[in-house]
Amino acid sequence: MIFRAVEDADLIGRARQGEVEAYNLLISRWEKRVYNYLLRIVGEREEALDLSQDVFLKAYQNLRKLDDPARFAPWLFRIAHNEAFSAFRKRRPEGEVLGQAEFPGDDIPARGTAAFPIELSIAVTTALGKLIPEQREAVILKIYQGFKFEEMAEILDCPVSTVKSRLYTALDVLKAQLAPLKSRGVT
Repeated sequence: MIFRAVEDADLIGRARQGEVEAYNLLISRWEKRVYNYLLRIVGEREEALDLSQDVFLKAYQNLRKLDDPARFAPWLFRIAHNEAFSAFRKRRPEGEVLGQAEFPGDDIPARGTAAFPIELSIAVTTALGKLIPEQREAVILKIYQGFKFEEMAEILDCPVSTVKSRLYTALDVLKAQLAPLKSRGVT
C-alpha cells in the first residue's frame, strides 16, 4: 500500500501539471472501487456508472484543491458520497425524508425466505437495505472498502466517534437480522 500511495501521489502531481495520461492511470486504479461503493449506495448499475463518471470529472476539475495527495482516497470517496446523496435529493419529492425505501434491498425477498447458502448474499443485501442510510454507508466504507475510521470520518464529514457509533450499531442490527440464517445453518 505504501508504494501505491507514492505512485498515486506521483500521478496526482503529474496530472496537476496537465498530464492527462497520469490522471487516466489514477482512474483505472480507482474506478472499480468507486463504482462498487456507489453501486452499494444507490443500488442501480446505470446510476452508479453515471455517478462514477461524475465523480472522476469533479475530481479532475478540483485536483488542485487536494491539499495532501496522500489523502486522495478519502477525498475521492467524499466526492462520491456527495454525488450519491445529491442524486438521492434530486429524485425524492421535496419535504420527504431520505428513508430506507430508496435504497437497494427493498425489492429482495424477506430474509425468512433464504434457504440455501447461495442466498446468503441476498440476505445480507436485504439486511443492509433495512439499515438507515448513515449506518449502511458506514458498513460499506469499513467492510467492503476497507477504510480506517479516520478516513471514514473524513469521507462522511463527522467525528470518528460518530462513525464508530454508526458502524457498531449497524453491525448489531445486521447480526440480529442474519441470526435466523445462522440458526438454520445457512452461513
